[in-house]
Amino acid sequence: MQKMTAATAGKINEFIVDWLKRYADNAKVNGFVVGISGGIDSAVTSTLCAQTGKRVLCVEMPIHQAESHVNRARQHIAQLKQRFSNVESTSADLTAVFEIFKTKVSSDANETNLNLSLANTRARIRMTTLYYYAGIYGLLVAGTGNKVEDFGVGFFTKYGDGGVDLSPISDLVKSEVYDLGRFLNVPESILTAAPTDGLFGDDRTDEQQIGASYDELEWAMNASENGKTEQDFSGREQVVFGIYQKLNRNNRHKMEPIPVCTVPEELKEPLT
Repeated sequence: MQKMTAATAGKINEFIVDWLKRYADNAKVNGFVVGISGGIDSAVTSTLCAQTGKRVLCVEMPIHQAESHVNRARQHIAQLKQRFSNVESTSADLTAVFEIFKTKVSSDANETNLNLSLANTRARIRMTTLYYYAGIYGLLVAGTGNKVEDFGVGFFTKYGDGGVDLSPISDLVKSEVYDLGRFLNVPESILTAAPTDGLFGDDRTDEQQIGASYDELEWAMNASENGKTEQDFSGREQVVFGIYQKLNRNNRHKMEPIPVCTVPEELKEPLT
């Protein structure tokens, strides 16, 4: 992937920060709340929010979290607070909440479905926590999804990390997020860490879950947008394109508006 120049990164940085400012002003809110995972997307999003000068609350929400994720999150928050006086942080260890939840619901499902459902439950508990803080402090929940995740393969939890008020970086593909992260001086430990959603309490990477790297998915997304089909490729390219197409198709329900059943007027009784 072609690297973003510093000049381009600067222009994009300024554009997004101005967009965030205007949105917050129009919404008449005090600032933003961001869930910090120790990954590149939340690091870039929180840094962009910090540059607005408005209140930014960074929230750690570990649930049986891998120590490496926790360490990276805390390193980023410490750096951000040192750089920006408008940044605050809090930690809500949600492990006990998650464990109590598991005791209150049935689990008579196959292991694969159960594990996936519990992983998505983690994301939804975190979403609820972010909106709790947003509500009591008058803040907007800033989403951390990038373009490949949000509009390519749907690699997010519906009403979990997909439940946000605004999405500052969802028009940037993953490589652009990394380039912007370097421009923003995101900690090196985050820039070099393998992307992971952290929903399974271990170090499994996004690539291991999806079966393709983000560079490969960016290529496939671009090829799909240019009208290519699986038959146009062979070998690894054909495999990756197939993975992209399958995820894009299966996760349409996440990426499109909620379908509404519109009842024809002639079937309704007239108002009296």
